[in-house]
Amino acid sequence: MAYDEDLADRIRDLVEGEPRLTEKKMFGGLAFLVGGNMAIAASGDGGILVRVDPDQSDKLVDTTKAEVAVMRDRPMAGWLRVATEHVRTEQQLAKWMNLGATYARALPPKR
Repeated sequence: MAYDEDLADRIRDLVEGEPRLTEKKMFGGLAFLVGGNMAIAASGDGGILVRVDPDQSDKLVDTTKAEVAVMRDRPMAGWLRVATEHVRTEQQLAKWMNLGATYARALPPKR
């Protein structure tokens, strides 16, 4: 499945002006990176993939509609999937974009 281009455009609108922002095709989707670290992606599996502080993963899964991302049959702390129906509004999507961008900014920049 290809990523949702409309969702990617919505993310692009939200991250406009973010310093050190790049886009890269990753994980079958389109990722938005801050300082070379992935913040959020329009996932090729639908919805979004968000990188968050691993220490916040369990709390976010317990209190939101997010699920821990599973990659190669392994749950990945700090990587969350949010289905399309839970990011339909700008407010819903902005919440996840802000979480992802905040965590990406806190990481050392990649060269």
